[in-house]
Amino acid sequence: MKPFTYERAKSPAEAAAAALRNPQAKFIAGGTNLLDLMKLEIETPTHLIDVNDLGLDKIEKTPEGGLRIGALVRNTDLAADERVRKDYGVLSRALVAGASGQLRNMATTAGNLLQRTRCPYFYDTNQKCNKRQPGSGCSAIGGVTRQHAVVGVSEACIATHPSDMAVALRVLDATVETVRPDGTTRKISIADLHRLPGNTPHIETTLAPGELITAVTLPKPVGGAHIYRKVRDRASYAFAIVSVAAIVQRDGTGRVALGGVAHKPWRVEAAEAELPRGAKAITARLLEGAKPTPENAFKIKLVERAIGAVLAEAKGAKV
Repeated sequence: MKPFTYERAKSPAEAAAAALRNPQAKFIAGGTNLLDLMKLEIETPTHLIDVNDLGLDKIEKTPEGGLRIGALVRNTDLAADERVRKDYGVLSRALVAGASGQLRNMATTAGNLLQRTRCPYFYDTNQKCNKRQPGSGCSAIGGVTRQHAVVGVSEACIATHPSDMAVALRVLDATVETVRPDGTTRKISIADLHRLPGNTPHIETTLAPGELITAVTLPKPVGGAHIYRKVRDRASYAFAIVSVAAIVQRDGTGRVALGGVAHKPWRVEAAEAELPRGAKAITARLLEGAKPTPENAFKIKLVERAIGAVLAEAKGAKV
């Protein structure tokens, strides 16, 4: 690990301003992803800005009837919150499916959204990776690609986004609140937070330099069966090969978002009209234009089967 300086921010705006002053700075809260990357010298910040004392650790009702989740709410606390379990079950289930209990005790809402890919070529500094070193190439293309993306890919990157929570937030139409270095705030739809790789896979979000996530807001609860199904290589502490976050109504209509298939949580709202026709129909629309490799082409069928299992579960659920 390379040397770095450290400060403890006193306000969100102060933290954002400090990050803008030092382009090599990083925010740190739970550190469950950042510290690992620093040890491997994949991330080499020269300055860390501790945001743990900013008071962003509350879950509160909004005037519109939704919930405002502070950026520093720990994953364990969010998953266990009675309101989340009752009205946003897909989010609670996605959180419990992620990582281990120890990591969930430390990981934060904002950190979960901003965690970096688990592509093995990104983690191996002997390999070419456009995320780690822009313009160097992508060793995953032509390499071992079983875990990689099948849709929304580019010639520069085929990595997937690792978050379970982000997939659930996408199906819930969450909004991300931020503060910028000049103290102004803005709201970003979760659909617009993460970027597809294009020619700049190292630019993973639409956040501006220094911009700090302060909260995530959930709209008024949507009824229906809330289901999160995660297909992985082992029962715990493994990232999704394919995951499905769904909210399904009695009449078969609903919403579906996918994890493990793209550079960002994958949802195509126009495809959801196909949901009452079954898993095959909606999968064809969701993954239209997919470009799998020979090693991960099985994900197409796996998505269909996972959605089929979700629909079967929803049919038997009390809505």
